[in-house]
Amino acid sequence: MISLNRIRSAILSAEYERDRLLGVRLTDERKKSIVQSEIFARLVEDIRLESARARQEPIPALPFSKFHLFVKQGTRAEYQKAYYERRGRLLALALAAWLLPEEAALETLEDLIWAICEEHSWALPAHLPWSYEQLVESRVPMAQTVDLFAAETAHALAETLYLLEDRLNPWVVHRVKEELERRVFGPVFSSAYTFRWEWRTSNWASVCAGAIGMAALLMVEDGERLAGMIGRLTGAIACFLEGFGEDGCCTEGFSYWEYGFGYYVYFAEMLRAYTGGGLDLLQGDKIAAIARFPAAVALTSPQSVNFSDSVEQPFLSTGLHSRLYERIQAPLPEMTRTARFHENATYRFPQMVRNLIWTDPTHLNRPITTGTYLFSDADWVVDKRMLGGTLFAFAAKGGHNDEPHNHNDLGHFLLHAGGETLLVDLGQGAYTRDYFGEKRYEQVHASSEGHAVPVINGCVQGTGKSYRGIALETDIRERTLAVKLDLTEAYPVEAGLNVFCRTFQWACEPERGEAELTLTDAFVFRESDNRLSETFISLAAPIIGKGCIAWEGRQGKVVMYYEANLLTAKHEVLRNDANPVRTRVVHRVRLHAVKVPEQAVFVFRFRCMSKPS
Repeated sequence: MISLNRIRSAILSAEYERDRLLGVRLTDERKKSIVQSEIFARLVEDIRLESARARQEPIPALPFSKFHLFVKQGTRAEYQKAYYERRGRLLALALAAWLLPEEAALETLEDLIWAICEEHSWALPAHLPWSYEQLVESRVPMAQTVDLFAAETAHALAETLYLLEDRLNPWVVHRVKEELERRVFGPVFSSAYTFRWEWRTSNWASVCAGAIGMAALLMVEDGERLAGMIGRLTGAIACFLEGFGEDGCCTEGFSYWEYGFGYYVYFAEMLRAYTGGGLDLLQGDKIAAIARFPAAVALTSPQSVNFSDSVEQPFLSTGLHSRLYERIQAPLPEMTRTARFHENATYRFPQMVRNLIWTDPTHLNRPITTGTYLFSDADWVVDKRMLGGTLFAFAAKGGHNDEPHNHNDLGHFLLHAGGETLLVDLGQGAYTRDYFGEKRYEQVHASSEGHAVPVINGCVQGTGKSYRGIALETDIRERTLAVKLDLTEAYPVEAGLNVFCRTFQWACEPERGEAELTLTDAFVFRESDNRLSETFISLAAPIIGKGCIAWEGRQGKVVMYYEANLLTAKHEVLRNDANPVRTRVVHRVRLHAVKVPEQAVFVFRFRCMSKPS
């Protein structure tokens, strides 16, 4: 990472153009072109409607009764709904005032900013002390706790002031500056103590440091102070980069790539603009590898390979991907349109603004990137092929069971047939206290029982870095891919394993427009008379026949053939009602085997095809 000497020199000598701090010149012509652009027509209308609603409805309340629910019963959604709605209104009112000055509701915006400045804490309750005892013992008061959302709020307010310059009441501007100092700049920079995110290797480091860094670049006029602030924040950003191997794989999942690396890029580009190109954080092989990750895991839009706590259909930032292509020629994931206003329920300010000012419309509706992608540090593999005009894909993972946003999912795989994922990863579960506490692996999304991995002698996979899946062999050819994983150490000793290896053999048949996966599980047990249950997960109801199971979607179909004389099929329906955002029915097929001898091999063949149109 860049030394403090270089940072100080670049900032003190900077002769930047303030209207280019967001990476492009913000002219009236640019704003007019955004409003008139066909690709933004629905988004601009969304902004108009949300701004009008904000003028007509009261500011959502954040009472103690909702604030306390996380401590009381472990739920987050009740408080966060109103909290996020405030941020959404801030975004809508700020963008409406910037893009559509004749429709500006400045008084409504000022009232909202004042209300946000009155909030007890900008941090979410889930990121504050979880008990009264912890609250009393905490080194930092709640109002000065800097989490992801306190940092994001600081940046959103700073950028609102930047976009609207002198149009806001000076009393409101002064209040914002006071609150930035009291709630964020002071707590982070006035003590030698660190917040946990400053040394974490996950998205927290990048989002918090990036958001605070942008707020500082926009608001802090003292160059010596600003240099010290940026110097400290780049230490946190270096920790974020340590969370990636040289392969660039984001083990937190695609959604968290968009979030964490997104804030890295937003900050990097503002720092580059501020220093006139003197400081450029988008350099180096590792950055290039990280930037290539989305194109590798993006499937038929808007689907993706969504291991860990990623959603299957992530919020694609067209501005971010356009910028990475322009700056470092990063390959593009398939993007069919720009995002609507309400698609991201947390209303991230820089994503929306950069979508508007960075998106290159020529990057929409480009062909899907295909090929074989091997992430050797993370032990992930993705293979994507166009067959008969639609996408077929296979993905599997090893690694270990202590990754950021970890799922106990070593050896798990998914299948995408005819443009549709049919054997799935459930991805992100409902974010509650239990989901991030001791009961995490009782939740189906995070447990190995919610993934396509076996339960062996009643044992699920263990939790922790010592539980791992090791890639033994990988053979990549023109039409085939073979991967062998040693999953022995993924299970506790009680599973009775001497050896458990899982082999994937993936073959594409362009002439038939089909693909086939052969899955082989080979076991060596310490004793005879074992039992196991192979597991397969889908959102499509299975059609179970003698020795075969079919999953049909709207576009694709997967048929699995298994040894009916050795395995007994059972269909289980799991209702995901705990997650109000992604309520859905999950179909789990278990294939049970009993009296399994000391050595056993089970073979499953999956035929993947498109459905006739």
